[in-house]
Amino acid sequence: QVELSESGGGLVQAGDSLSLSCLYYGSTFSRYVMGWFRQAPGKQRELVAAITPGSSTQYADSVKGRSTITRDNANYMVYLRMNSLKPEDTAVYYCAARDLARGEYDYWGQGTQVTVSS
Repeated sequence: QVELSESGGGLVQAGDSLSLSCLYYGSTFSRYVMGWFRQAPGKQRELVAAITPGSSTQYADSVKGRSTITRDNANYMVYLRMNSLKPEDTAVYYCAARDLARGEYDYWGQGTQVTVSS
């Protein structure tokens, strides 16, 4: 069984930076692709960034160039660093995990609120 726990959300000003953390509880962390998703009020959940066990990364166009996803395989942690935050980055951010062999994310954290004021 896998459990995910996010932290690091909060209220920030436009232009600020923020780091989110996700702690993975379970075994075989190195088999999982880890992703950060977000969902704003009235909008669909979207993938913000993902990182494979080998640390290949992908980013949504909306955050590319100002966000970095990293993972610490020794400590079962995933991080999302976001710079130059915009009000449209306001959302609940979720950490998620999927087995490398699967296309669906199977495990989700409870989410952490990020609010960017203008």
